Amino acid sequence: MNKITKFTGMLFVAAIMTFAFSSESQAVPAFARQVGVSCTTCHFQHYPALNAFGRAFKASGYTQIGSQAQIEYEGLSLPATLNASLVTKIRLQQTDGDTKTGTDGDIGELQFPDEAALLIGGRAGEHVGFLGEFALGNGVDSFTTFKMPFSFEVGPGHFEFVPYVTDALGASVGFEVLNTGAVRNIRTFEERDAVSAQQYIGTATAAKGFAFVYYTDMFHVNASLWGPDSSGTTPLNSLRNYRRVAATPQVAGWDLGVGAQLWGGTTELADSATTPTKFDSRATAIDFQAQGYVGAMPLGVYVTVGSADKSSASSTNLFNSSTTDATTATAVSAELGVVPSKVTVGAGYRAGSKGGKSDTANLIGATYQVAQNVQVQLNYMMLGGDAHSGTGVTKNQTTLMLFSAF
Repeated sequence: MNKITKFTGMLFVAAIMTFAFSSESQAVPAFARQVGVSCTTCHFQHYPALNAFGRAFKASGYTQIGSQAQIEYEGLSLPATLNASLVTKIRLQQTDGDTKTGTDGDIGELQFPDEAALLIGGRAGEHVGFLGEFALGNGVDSFTTFKMPFSFEVGPGHFEFVPYVTDALGASVGFEVLNTGAVRNIRTFEERDAVSAQQYIGTATAAKGFAFVYYTDMFHVNASLWGPDSSGTTPLNSLRNYRRVAATPQVAGWDLGVGAQLWGGTTELADSATTPTKFDSRATAIDFQAQGYVGAMPLGVYVTVGSADKSSASSTNLFNSSTTDATTATAVSAELGVVPSKVTVGAGYRAGSKGGKSDTANLIGATYQVAQNVQVQLNYMMLGGDAHSGTGVTKNQTTLMLFSAF
C-alpha cells in the first residue's frame, strides 16, 4: 500500500509540475438537442465534467437556444419539442477483503441498472428553465430531483432564483458548476468518496429549498435556504443556510476554479417529545480545479478539503453523528486525455478520518468514449487505514461501468 500511495502522490505532483511549466493551450443530450451542439461543447474531456461553455449554459438557467424550432408568442418562448434524455449506468463490481464471504465473494456482482433516470429539461420561457429527473427501474418510479431556475441578466452576469428539491444530491444542487464533487453528480470518476472531500464528509443528502445565485465568467456566489428532506411539506422554520463562492478565471490558457462551501444552521423540529429535536448542518469545504492542455492532451487536476463538525450532546450534525470526532478529508486527483476526446487515464488519493478512524483511498482509472454520449469507465480502488483493518473488511474494489446518455 505504501508503494501505491507514493506512486499516486508522484503522479499528482507530476501533473502539478506539468501544469506549472506547460505553455498556453489551445450533455445532457436534452440540452444538446435544444442548443444544437455536440456534447463536447459543454463538457471537458467527457461528461459529466463541465467546461466554461457548460458553466455559462447552466448560468443561463438552461434557456439558451440554437437551431431547434421554437414556439414564439407574446409571453411564450418554448422549443417546439419537449427535450428528454435517458441516462443509465450498468456496473460490474467486485470487492475484496481478508475474508471472501457475502454476496460479492470472489467474482463480484452485476448491478443493472445501477442507475436509470429519465431527464426532461430546457427552456420554459425567455427567463425560465427547468430540469427534472425521474428514477426508473426496480419497480419504483420516483421524482428524484427538480429545479426551475429564473435567470436575468444583471450587470456583467446573471442573477438566478432557483427553487429545487432532490432526494440525494444535497443543498448544492441548486447551482454548482465545478467538477470537484461539490455536488454529487458532477465529478470525473465514479468512486465519488475516493476523489471528493465533500462527498466523503456526507454532504449528499436529501434537500429542498431556494438558491439565490449571481454568476459571471470570473466568479459566482450562491446563497441558499434549504431543509434536509425531499418529500411532503417542509416547515419554514426548518430551513438552514448553504453558502458557496467560487472564482473561475482563465490564466495562461487554463480554465481555473477555486472556491469554498459552508453549510450551517440549527433547526428545531417538533415531534412527539416535549422538547423539539435539534438538528445541525455544520460543514466546510474548499476546492480547486485546473483544466487545460499539455501539448495536445487535455489535463484536469482537482483538489478538495472538507470537514464536518462533531455532533453535540444537544444537537446532532446531519453530516456527522459522532459526538467525539469531526469527519475530515483531503482528496487530490488528475485525469489526462491520452487520446483526446476518446481515452483518459487518471489517479486519485483521499486521506480521511471518520469516527476517529483513519481512512485512505488510492484510485487508478481510465475511460473510453465509445461515442460522445456512451462511456466505458474502469476504476480500481485500494482502501487502507484503521477503517479498513481487520478481517471481512473491504480492502480493494474494482468497478467496470457502462455510462450512457441518449
